[in-house]
Formats: sequence, C-alpha cells, structure tokens
Amino acid sequence: MGSLTDEELMERFCQGDEAAFEALFGRHAGRVQGFLARMVRDGPLAEDLLQQTFLSVIRARGRYELGTRFIPWLMTIAANAARDALRHQRHVEAWSSQRPAAPASVPPGVGDPGVRRHIQDALQQIPPDQREAVILSKVEGWSFEEIATMRGITVGAARLRAHRGYEKLRQLLDGLGEA
Repeated sequence: MGSLTDEELMERFCQGDEAAFEALFGRHAGRVQGFLARMVRDGPLAEDLLQQTFLSVIRARGRYELGTRFIPWLMTIAANAARDALRHQRHVEAWSSQRPAAPASVPPGVGDPGVRRHIQDALQQIPPDQREAVILSKVEGWSFEEIATMRGITVGAARLRAHRGYEKLRQLLDGLGEA
C-alpha cells in the first residue's frame, strides 16, 4: 500500500478496506500529533485529540468526497478538535478558582529551552485562529493557499491571520525579553 496516494487509500477505506486506514494512520499520526501538541501544548491532551481525530475520520468516511485532498481534510478535522478542546479548557478555567500549573518540563530539543518555552508561552496567548495560521505556515510549511482551502477562507484572510499572529508574537516576545 506504500505506493498508493493518500486519496487512493482513503477511497479504499471508504469501500471497507481497514488496512488502508491503518496505512493512513501510520503515515500521518506523527505529523498530526505534532500539530496538535503545538496547538494545545499538552502532550496527553494531544494524544487524546489524535485518537479523536482518527475516530472522526472513521465516522466521516461516508461523507468523504472522492477526489478531496486528504491531508487538508485530515488537518481540518485535527484543527477543529484542537479548537474545541481549547474552548472547553477556557470554560473550565473560567469556572475554576485556580489555573492549572504550567508543564514542569520542556521536551528536549535543539536550542535554548528557555527561549523555546517563551515562544510556546507566547503562542498560547494569541487567538487560536492566528496560532493555527502561524503554526501551519511557519512550522508545518503550508502555503497560504493550503491554509485558506483548509479553513474555507480567502488566501488574503489566511495571510492576515498569520500576519496578525506574527505581530502579536513579536510584541509578546519583545515584552518577555525585557522582563
């Protein structure tokens, strides 16, 4: 199944081929989980949302239109799951007397963990639509055309969301540098 395109695999899955679904999951689970982790900044929640995303793929296979590009369709499902989780989190925090503590550890990686943490903190402070546009364009390498198609908005609106997100990040990171 390695030589089949994502769209061909999805078509096979829609026809009942469970192995095609396993192939799609194997191909894309890591990328989707990385995206979700950057969106919600919570490893266990990102894992739950990954499962939720692929469960949604199973449930939505009857509505999948053959010929639809699979990756933007999949990432739309993942982005919606992340936005719903963030919205729920804000409601819970609003009713809670104490805010949850920030994660105690930063995953190992290249660069200064302090700087990376500041960037992650700043990303969480910008609106989810802008955060999504920034992550998709700068981290995932998506074009504004792809982001626009995924979100059902114009290319100009996708650019504007990303631009506003970059501006807010710059302001937040400038402020953190002076602290």
